[in-house]
Amino acid sequence: MHPAGIAWFATHEARLAWRDWRLLSGRTTGMILVLLGLTVFLHLIAALVVHPSPDLAVNPSKQALITIAGMLALSWSLMLSQAVESVTRVFYTRGDLELILSSPVAAWRLFAVRISAMAVAIALMSLALAAPFINVLAWRGGGRWLAVYLAVMALAVIAVALAVVLVAAMFRTIGPKRTRLIAQIVAAFIGAIFAISLQFAAIQSFGTPDRMAFLRSDSMLAFAPEPDSPLWGIAHAAMGYPGPLAALLVIAILCLGSVIAVFAPRFDRFVLAAGSVAQGPAIRGGSGLGGRGLSPSRALRRKEWALLRRDPWLVSQTLVQILYLLPAAYLLWRSFNTGIDAITLLVPVLVTASGQFSGGLAWLAISGEDAPDLIGTAPVPVSLILLAKFEATIGGTLMVFSPFLLILLGLSPRAGIAAVIGIMLAAVSATAIQYWYRLQAHRGRIRRRQTASRFTTYAEALSSVSWAATAALAAAGTWLTVIPAVAGALVVVIVWLLAPARR
Repeated sequence: MHPAGIAWFATHEARLAWRDWRLLSGRTTGMILVLLGLTVFLHLIAALVVHPSPDLAVNPSKQALITIAGMLALSWSLMLSQAVESVTRVFYTRGDLELILSSPVAAWRLFAVRISAMAVAIALMSLALAAPFINVLAWRGGGRWLAVYLAVMALAVIAVALAVVLVAAMFRTIGPKRTRLIAQIVAAFIGAIFAISLQFAAIQSFGTPDRMAFLRSDSMLAFAPEPDSPLWGIAHAAMGYPGPLAALLVIAILCLGSVIAVFAPRFDRFVLAAGSVAQGPAIRGGSGLGGRGLSPSRALRRKEWALLRRDPWLVSQTLVQILYLLPAAYLLWRSFNTGIDAITLLVPVLVTASGQFSGGLAWLAISGEDAPDLIGTAPVPVSLILLAKFEATIGGTLMVFSPFLLILLGLSPRAGIAAVIGIMLAAVSATAIQYWYRLQAHRGRIRRRQTASRFTTYAEALSSVSWAATAALAAAGTWLTVIPAVAGALVVVIVWLLAPARR
């Protein structure tokens, strides 16, 4: 293997990724068992959801093509959003770039490898939850459904190529200082616009935020082209048709090759330009955080709030949650003005969103601590430090969701109370999971928390979904609410038993 060649850099990146995985996985035996159990559970869910149908094995109907194309479009919008964020992080995260750029090697080879690695990582993230459904489709409809894996890889490559072009264009037009913030906002809009558009259309047509209901509607069926239309090319590629699949793969390879040829030799300029603005001052003078006359608890609370307010990567986190809550706000408005009984549909949406949002805040407050050594040697009890971080996380979550809760309480007190309790349980669970699996990291890597520890990501998701189901059934007034409540409690207990922090 030639030193400093593309293969050498690829091996080096793979070695670093494997080392990070082993470091972040902690005690692998318990986590492997949990992941295996989760994989089996997801395959069982997929087997229940995917019913045998003639469309799985024979020529697809228009309805099947609409569903497949809609899911692929939704996935690709999320891929493009993640790709924009990943490319932006490559520019602004220093890491080993100074060492590589100052060494006598062709840096464009490293950037070519990292562009390709981003496509692989984004495709793997997209396939993490979709793989059980793809496998069940292949089992019941034939091996041609395995082509979805290739189609998703191709779409991820195209998304990364387009993201590189978009971020590079921002660098040239608005400069590196504004690109970091604008790129996050653009990524948030790209990731949310297609999903919330379908939800708005479903609410307007059927009074429910169910995206699949709109995709299966008669109006969508009448608007869609015939099954033999070339406009269904990507859907046909995902279903294993050789011609469309080959064309999609060729397009992806050409896009990736063109972007690497044009932009990889220029990546060092973007990185150097971003380096001058990547690290700003911690807190500007005159902020009044000296703590004179403040008790230790108040000083700690002010410190946590100040860190959350000034965090540059928190903008996209908050914006994404707000964007995904817009359909819920629209449904609330329609319920208030038209009397449509759809209040209980909002409860699980709010609880799930609050769990994800509080998990991000908890990661910033715990794992993203800027001065852990200084805080650790401060003459205050550890419990007081943790309480301040907990208060900042829960307070930030309630600040974002309180307008929805107030309206919900006015429309339906029972649903409002169920939502409040569910949001508190989801926020407390996500904060506890982040504390038990805390790992010191730079605050600028908040998005990497979802890929750094798959176990905590899945644990947060399962916890949020369990508490969302609990709150939804409680709002409906059924005793079945006990079942998801027990499941949510079990998730938290199991995570606590496996936590390295407890040991």
